[in-house]
Amino acid sequence: MAEKIAFQGELGAYSHEACVASRPDHEPLPCATFEDVIAAVKTGAAEFAMLPVENTTYGRVADMHRLLPESGLFINDEVFVRVRINLLALPGVALSDIKVARGHLVILPQCRKFLDAHGIRGEAAADNAGAAADIAARNERTAAALASELAGRIHGLEILQKDVEDQSHNTTRFLVMSAQDRPERRRGKMLTSFVFQVRNIPAALYKAMGGFATNGVNMIKLESYMLGGAFRATQFYADIEGHPDDPEVKRAFDELAFFTDMIRVLGTYPADPGRP
Repeated sequence: MAEKIAFQGELGAYSHEACVASRPDHEPLPCATFEDVIAAVKTGAAEFAMLPVENTTYGRVADMHRLLPESGLFINDEVFVRVRINLLALPGVALSDIKVARGHLVILPQCRKFLDAHGIRGEAAADNAGAAADIAARNERTAAALASELAGRIHGLEILQKDVEDQSHNTTRFLVMSAQDRPERRRGKMLTSFVFQVRNIPAALYKAMGGFATNGVNMIKLESYMLGGAFRATQFYADIEGHPDDPEVKRAFDELAFFTDMIRVLGTYPADPGRP
């Protein structure tokens, strides 16, 4: 029996596409929530978790930076999926027949120009692939789903129009996580992701970041977010280029430690060859 990779959503979701791209030899395991995805790995129901963290159009995926440090899992890989939004309908249905298009709340604004141009009303659904499944199950001939080509194949729908998204750069970054840390050097450029909390001293963040600048370590992401309901940035998430064993990265982390109360490495992994 094939090992499993868990993802949030229905079969045919963009997260499912990411699973196929990254772990084609693993059986996809659909889950209702991100918490369920993490739990599937922690309980042994799946070997890997596929979790979206950011999108070029709508930004950071809500709650993900809170869930990652709390998950107890490690980042093993990253994968980028070009989000191609297709208008899917039942076989034999024409574009002129469609009155409503359903998709996730974050998908609808990404297709606004197309929907307005064709007089189609957008309607929010809990899941893009789930919208496709519902249309097929209910035999709705005036409704379409905004979803992946994979969702169309799985649920027996045809593509009325490909690539209806307004922005051609629409891409989501996913992280492949497991219960096993894989810090060994692998192909190409290595990335390291970590979270930290700065000490309560003046200019602590400025000083903490100085070690990366002076040691020539490229920081490609730095985000702050609140913890415990406090209206101040108490924790930071960062991605850097490099491996913790690199001398310059070691020196940067040594300086970071002096100005922080907590540092937790979430994973060291190869940069995806398709990184935009």
